[in-house]
Amino acid sequence: MQQMNYTAQLPIVVIVGPTAGGKTDLSLRLAHDLPLPVDSGRDATISGEIVSADSMQVYRGMDIGTAKPTVAERGNVPHHLIDCVDPTEPFTVHDWVRQAEVTIARLREQQRWPIVVGGTNLYVKALLEGMFEGPQPDPVLRAELDDLSNDQLHARLRQVDPAAGERIHRNDRKRMVRAIEVHAQTGQPITELQQQWGDQGRMRPDAVLIGLDWPTEQINQRINARVRKMVEDGLFEEVRALQDGGLLGQQASEALGYKQVLAHLAGHCTLEEAIERIKIETRRFARKQRTWLKRFRVLTPSLWLPASDLSPSELAGQAVQFAVENLQERASG
Repeated sequence: MQQMNYTAQLPIVVIVGPTAGGKTDLSLRLAHDLPLPVDSGRDATISGEIVSADSMQVYRGMDIGTAKPTVAERGNVPHHLIDCVDPTEPFTVHDWVRQAEVTIARLREQQRWPIVVGGTNLYVKALLEGMFEGPQPDPVLRAELDDLSNDQLHARLRQVDPAAGERIHRNDRKRMVRAIEVHAQTGQPITELQQQWGDQGRMRPDAVLIGLDWPTEQINQRINARVRKMVEDGLFEEVRALQDGGLLGQQASEALGYKQVLAHLAGHCTLEEAIERIKIETRRFARKQRTWLKRFRVLTPSLWLPASDLSPSELAGQAVQFAVENLQERASG
């Protein structure tokens, strides 16, 4: 591991890419390969720590289906924002950003590189580009909406914002109320306002973005292999144990993989059908991720690597060089 004098604040290294695309492996390599400050006095085997940006890895007990780093990997490199809350509790992007910012600041004080590994691209976007806030809550309107059933709320939402009505489940009262409230106060659908926020294309100046590119056919093969391994490692047993313990709240129950296993356990499909549905939905999720990744491409500074053409060590080498060059440029500028 190289050492260097730091004359600027360490950048946040953000890794994005499709599910099953090797983000975890790259992050672990960077935690060892990024340079240490010459005066750190630290164990020279670790220079960075990992901040998970995954909306389901925050839940305790949801290990196999969320592809959490293994116990050994977490023992080798410190990880943050994993196992934060029980799966019966809600956890929002606001919760994540608040905790991530505190963690990143602490790592920088300790002269450790913050390495953010994106699994939930909304989290990454909020960290890099800021949050969509919208107007303040309206307590009078909220009291009125509290008297409506879920079906009535959903019908009202579809009237004012059909796109949000398609996207927000009728059982998600919190998001339905917020969408109706935003429309009542601004006269615009929350979908349009969020889209305007999504078109900002401006990234915070203290971060670098590293993206992993994969051909669709190859990433689909990797997804299918990952699902098979999850099943072999005990995914169905994990979900059954969480369900039997009453530990799956609404948000956790909708997680990819868990939702399909729960359908099997309820007798709605066979085991083989559940496995196939997980593969299909994960590949569909990967398609949605590609839309997010296209948006991230306009952000600078960013480096996009052809993951299928490079070895893991080559990927890490190019990523380290890019991060160090950014640090040096900011120090000299």
